[in-house]
Amino acid sequence: MLNDSLSNALETIKQKDKRGLKECKLHPSSKVIKKVLQILQENKYVGETIIETESKGGVLKVNLLGNINNCQAIKPRFSVTKDNYEKFEKRFLPAKGMGMLIVSTSKGMMTHEQAKEKHIGGRLVAYCY
Repeated sequence: MLNDSLSNALETIKQKDKRGLKECKLHPSSKVIKKVLQILQENKYVGETIIETESKGGVLKVNLLGNINNCQAIKPRFSVTKDNYEKFEKRFLPAKGMGMLIVSTSKGMMTHEQAKEKHIGGRLVAYCY
């Protein structure tokens, strides 16, 4: 069992998506994983997410669309200011305008583009393209 549940969940999604499967189950679930999946769903990387079990360490069922090339958690969670998103875009994304960084800010989790618009920094959580 891995210590980082977000990293484990994103790796499971990436591997099942590469195999061409239409759905995957994630266990355990957490608020962070649910929020990251919501952001991925808003940006059309994954389909609908269904909560199968509400209990502690519940199960999430995710419908896959086949749109993910790479998706990983960022370790360590680097601090990023409102002015230096470009440095991390170059490090983690393959090209400008392709993919997204997920940032945890004081206003909640959002993509790096939304954080740039709101002029706020935070901590990098994950990336996807």
